[in-house]
Amino acid sequence: MRCLFLAPLKSPDHPTPSGERTMARLFVKLLENIGYQVELASHLRSFVPDPDTADWHALREDAAAEIERLLAGATDRPAACVFTYHVYYKAPDLIGPALAARLGVPYVIAEPSRAPKRAVGRFAEGHALAEHAIDAARLLLTPTAADREMLDRLKPPGQLVADLKPFINLREWPDAPRRRVSAMGAPVRSVRPVRLVSVAMMRDGDKLASYRQLAAALEMLRVEDWTLDIVGDGPARGAVEAAFAPLGERVTFHGALTDRAALGACLSGSDIFVWPGVNEAFGVVYLEAQARGLACVAGAYGGISDTMQVGRTGLLTPTGDVPAFAEAVRGLIIDTRKRQLMGADAARFIAEERDLPVAAATLLRAFAEAGIALPETDH
Repeated sequence: MRCLFLAPLKSPDHPTPSGERTMARLFVKLLENIGYQVELASHLRSFVPDPDTADWHALREDAAAEIERLLAGATDRPAACVFTYHVYYKAPDLIGPALAARLGVPYVIAEPSRAPKRAVGRFAEGHALAEHAIDAARLLLTPTAADREMLDRLKPPGQLVADLKPFINLREWPDAPRRRVSAMGAPVRSVRPVRLVSVAMMRDGDKLASYRQLAAALEMLRVEDWTLDIVGDGPARGAVEAAFAPLGERVTFHGALTDRAALGACLSGSDIFVWPGVNEAFGVVYLEAQARGLACVAGAYGGISDTMQVGRTGLLTPTGDVPAFAEAVRGLIIDTRKRQLMGADAARFIAEERDLPVAAATLLRAFAEAGIALPETDH
C-alpha cells in the first residue's frame, strides 16, 4: 500500500545535509518499516525564510500544477494517506491538504507547529497557509511537549494529536564500542584531556549563535583539561573559526563528516557532547551522540528536553546562560564516573526508547486510532 510523502521544508533527497533532511529520511524509513511503499510525491519546496521576497501567488500556482500532475498519474494502487513532514509558518504545505481531499484519503502531518503570534506581521500569509494545512489533518504527530500544548489547544473537532518522540535508526550506524564505567567511589578525574565534541552546520543565525555561546563557555574553562572536536562546515565557517581562535590548538575542525562510520568513530572516541542548540526545534544530533554513549550538555531551547532524560543522560542549562553552560560542562569534565554513568544510560535510553522499531510501534498505534489503512504485514 502506498504512502504519498511530502517535505515542504527540505526534501529527503536534498543535496545539502542537515537535521531536517535527516529527519525526513528517517520518516521515510519509518513508514517503510511498517510496510508502506513510500513515494516522494513532489520536490516542490515552500520554505520562505524571508517573507518580504515571497511570491505566494507563484508558489500556489506551482502547487496547483503539482496536484494536477499527481492526480493525472494516479494509479489503481490505493494510497493509505498523504504524509507530510514538518509544517510551520515558514514552510506551509501547499499540496498535501488538497491532494488528500481529492484522493479521498487521510492527511497526516509529522512535526506540525502552530505559532499564533505570527498571525499578524511579516509572516502572516505563511502562518495562515500553515494553519490551513494543520487544520485539515486527521492526525498530527508531535515530537515535543512544547508543540503539543498548542496543538491540543487549537485542534479542530475530530483531529487526533499523538506523541511521536524524536528517534533514530540504530541499524544505520556501525556498532559502538562498549564504554567502561569506573568503579564505585568518589568522583574520579580523567588522566587525559577530556574530549568534547560538537556536530553542527556552520551558517549564520542560530547555528553561529550556538557556536559563539560554546566558545564563550569554553573560554571560562581554560584551567580544565579538555579538547574540542568540531564536525561541520558551511558558509559561516570563517566566523566560527574566529570565535574559537583564542582557544588555539585545543580545538580541531574536522569539516563535514557525511560518512556515518567516520562520524560514529568521532563520537565514540569522545567523552561529552556539547552544543547549546540556540532555538533548536529538538536536534537529532543529541540522539546520535547519546547512541554513541555520550552525555550531552545543551541549552533548554525548544524541544531539546524531549531528546534526552534530563539529569540522567544529559544536562540542560537556562537559555543563553553561558556561565551555567560552562559550569555544567565543567562538572562532567572533572567527574569521570558521572559522565560515564550518564553515557551508559544515554546509550540504553536510545536503544530501548528512541530506536526506529519503538517509533514504528508508536506510529502503528496512532494510525490505527486515526482510522488510517494499515499495510498487510506481520505487524
